[in-house]
Amino acid sequence: MNAFFFIRRNHRKNRTTAPVRFVACPISVLFLWIALALFLSGCKSPAHTVDASVDGSGPAEEENGAKATADSDLAAGSAENVGSGDLRNSSSSSAQAVPTDDDSDKSSTTDDSSDKGSNADDSSVKNNSTSDSSVKNSSTDDSPLPASSLPAPSTSGALHVSGTQLVDSKEQPVQLRGISTHGLAWFPDYVNEECFAQLRYEWNVNVIRLAMYTAESGGYCTDGDPARLKELIRDGIRFAASQDLYVIVDWHVLSEQTPNQYLEEAKTFFGEISQEFAQETHILYEICNEPNGQTSWSEIQAYARNVIPIIRANDPDAVILIGTPNWSQMVDQAAEDPLTEYDNLMYTLHFYAATHQDDLRAKMESALSLGLPIFVSEYGICDASGNGGLDFEQANAWIASLDQHNISYVAWNLSNKNESSALLRDSCTKTSGFTSEDLSASGQWLHEMLQKVHAKTAADRFTRRRIS
Repeated sequence: MNAFFFIRRNHRKNRTTAPVRFVACPISVLFLWIALALFLSGCKSPAHTVDASVDGSGPAEEENGAKATADSDLAAGSAENVGSGDLRNSSSSSAQAVPTDDDSDKSSTTDDSSDKGSNADDSSVKNNSTSDSSVKNSSTDDSPLPASSLPAPSTSGALHVSGTQLVDSKEQPVQLRGISTHGLAWFPDYVNEECFAQLRYEWNVNVIRLAMYTAESGGYCTDGDPARLKELIRDGIRFAASQDLYVIVDWHVLSEQTPNQYLEEAKTFFGEISQEFAQETHILYEICNEPNGQTSWSEIQAYARNVIPIIRANDPDAVILIGTPNWSQMVDQAAEDPLTEYDNLMYTLHFYAATHQDDLRAKMESALSLGLPIFVSEYGICDASGNGGLDFEQANAWIASLDQHNISYVAWNLSNKNESSALLRDSCTKTSGFTSEDLSASGQWLHEMLQKVHAKTAADRFTRRRIS
């Protein structure tokens, strides 16, 4: 070391002599070689060499693998969030909150003689990719979800029945959710294109039911104007088509109790309408709304066997809905003895949540288990009279069960009649362009429920697509 520093000192001073450099340089070189050897031996650690050769991946590869795992987890999580977060926010589309309880009678009434007929007795009464993006964005604004993901004539085509399910032209299960008019003779003005468009695109409705009473005051078969009523039916069919809605033509049997009382009129009516619209694929025919009183299932079968061939002669594949005894509650009787001569038949169940509860749901599920295709073509959340208190708890239980079984359902009724089942306040004089302030408590509940159910359906479809 002394020789090393001696050389450096004399080098800086320019006084190093040749003999000194001759002696010092070999010592310096030796020292450098030793230092270099020690340095190189430290770099070639056996442990480091083995680690690099065992798994063939360096730190960069491990980091990339961790990132890939995280990205995968994030993608999976985003699909779940579409369903949960958006559903929590979907209720914001209704400006007014619907109460969750009231003083309505929640007794589990199962008396089959409950008077359902009084709700009409008063004649003096006042896109797949698009759907995915809409679900993702629904948590950030209050606008209703686009209705492009709903089953509709333009995308689902002609419907038919497979097993217990309503299915589309591609054999995919379809669930219709809609609204029924009140009696066309009394509330004709709601049959207009602007109203149907709002229900389709703001309420997420995909079916409209045209309820034409037969025996009441103003009824088709009594003192009503048959030509005017048929024109309302025609208008409703055309407006539904223009707004991409399915439509139910409802022969609204009620106070006459048995559909056979006006059998010939029914055959003529359905013959004319099915012939005129034979090429349309968006029409369902409901041939007897609510047989009641002492009308038996065998009497209904006899009526159906007379009317169905009339429709089939013009429209061989249309879906036909058949009422069941006791205001369309006895689906168990139909399940035990269904009509087997024809395809594309469904059997109607009607309920009013404050009256019909667990017992009728159990009857529905039993009929389903026997293979009966069921369609709820009318329901309300009040009692069976169409009036009285609302039962939100039972209403939600019904919707959950119907959605679970993929059963279609249509709410009663589009009117401003002063009764609980009417969707509009009696002070509302509009026939379209409804706001939340125009809605009754039933209307508010229905609007909010349809938004939530549509959001959940779209989210489930998105999740299934991600998984597949």
